[in-house]
Amino acid sequence: MATVTPHPETHLDPRRWWALGALVASMLVLGFDMTILNVALPTMAGQLGASTGQQQWMADSYIVVFAALMLPAGLLGDRFGRRRMLMAGLGVFLAGSLVGALAGDVTWVVVARAVMGVGAALVMPLALSVLPSLFPPTERTKAVGIISAASALGMPLGPIIGGWLLDHFWWGSVFLINVPMAAIGITACLFLLPETRDPASPRVDAVSTALTAAGLGALIYAIIEAPNRGWGDPLVLALIAGSVVLLAALVVRERRSVRPMLDMSLLGHRGFLLNAVAATLVMFVLSGLMFVLPPYLQAVLGNDALGTGVRMLPMMGGLMVAAKAAQPVVERFGSRGVVSAGLVVLAFAALLGSRTTVESGYGFTALWLSIAGLGFGFAVVPAMDGALAALPADRAGSGSGLLMTLRQVGGAIGIALLGSLLASTFRDRLDVTGLPERAADTARESVVAAHLVGDRAGAADLVTSANTAYVHGMGLVLLVCGIASLVAALLAGAFLPNTESNTESSTGSNTGSRDVPGPVAGKPAPDMAPAPADGRQ
Repeated sequence: MATVTPHPETHLDPRRWWALGALVASMLVLGFDMTILNVALPTMAGQLGASTGQQQWMADSYIVVFAALMLPAGLLGDRFGRRRMLMAGLGVFLAGSLVGALAGDVTWVVVARAVMGVGAALVMPLALSVLPSLFPPTERTKAVGIISAASALGMPLGPIIGGWLLDHFWWGSVFLINVPMAAIGITACLFLLPETRDPASPRVDAVSTALTAAGLGALIYAIIEAPNRGWGDPLVLALIAGSVVLLAALVVRERRSVRPMLDMSLLGHRGFLLNAVAATLVMFVLSGLMFVLPPYLQAVLGNDALGTGVRMLPMMGGLMVAAKAAQPVVERFGSRGVVSAGLVVLAFAALLGSRTTVESGYGFTALWLSIAGLGFGFAVVPAMDGALAALPADRAGSGSGLLMTLRQVGGAIGIALLGSLLASTFRDRLDVTGLPERAADTARESVVAAHLVGDRAGAADLVTSANTAYVHGMGLVLLVCGIASLVAALLAGAFLPNTESNTESSTGSNTGSRDVPGPVAGKPAPDMAPAPADGRQ
């Protein structure tokens, strides 16, 4: 995504730090919206009667739309004005939040989350792409670091804010909290941000965008529906086949395009491909864990919403500590060793967590959550830095866009696949003996629903069975995560290119990147210089 050359330092806009505050507010709300819904899902499931599959859609609709539209949204900003599109994105996000706050059933919540995904897809790349027009090189690294910190801070804030709101208000308040934040961002952008654009940027390919959204949507829908219908169900098989055809068509179209929107040829760079796979796997595991943990903490351990949010902090704390410490460790031991070690630590934490029982208590959970957070941080930060460092200077912008898209896809599939494994295991293990058929069907939908049925029917045995079944399902999810992380660690140790430091690339080869390595990246992004030759900053 192309950027404009910064103003000379003698003509700096005195309002630039206030403008940065507006961008920080925008990124902060995106950061905590990634985690705030996870705490609310058990409460929403109880009040809306949402099954596990419906809860997966409430979480995944946002991520699927975000992943599908992030690249075309960035190109729209290049063409029609970044400030204009950034304000439009915040406006769409605000509208989706209002719909979510007023929603009366699961369908409208899913719709609201999808609309919010459209807004987030505009805000994420454009909030970063306007920085070069505000700050000179001497200040830009600091500004990007502040933006990154705001996004990272939002993740641990999400569970706490969501928990406090649910303890004092109705579940719709987790959507309503976005409204003032987005309104402040729109107002500040209007008065403080300069308008920048690049009419020479690649055009938005509507066909490729449609293929991406339809292919991902079909795949996610098939994975979520499979536990209910069975993997051999004709609809599930048709959806999987359809997604393969659509995504294959996307790859063929993009490879034939002279100026592709989604540059698949970047995957030919070995260092980029392997590091991107590692970062995507980490997001797969992280998103799945963030989905399965809140019902365990709230329904099985009996914590309220705020207590659930607070009890998720050990993982966030470990993640942020490791993200900040990762770069010095990479300089000492090399990126291959650090990524591999991070994945081994993550595997150990997941395998340890798979030993959780109903009687384990929170102390054991806090232990493996903290270790998991450290593994996440030490794996994802050097993997993302290594992916971008492996690219030529003129491909850094398109590479960062593809990397972020792959991460979002990994998160969406993580929620769908691991959530479906949990749902099918819970349904098979739950003992509904003696319950009327309708009550039994309701109890099988989720652990929250089983608790509600058990409380109303005075069936203590059902509640006990629900807790045991859920913990068993969560253990299987963690076992899968641990095995996947261990295999990835072995592959990373064998094949990942090794770099001692990305210092050189951060001042040279990676200039122009339009994105920062995600909300968990603890180090400032590379310096954002004028546009690379391909026009896609």
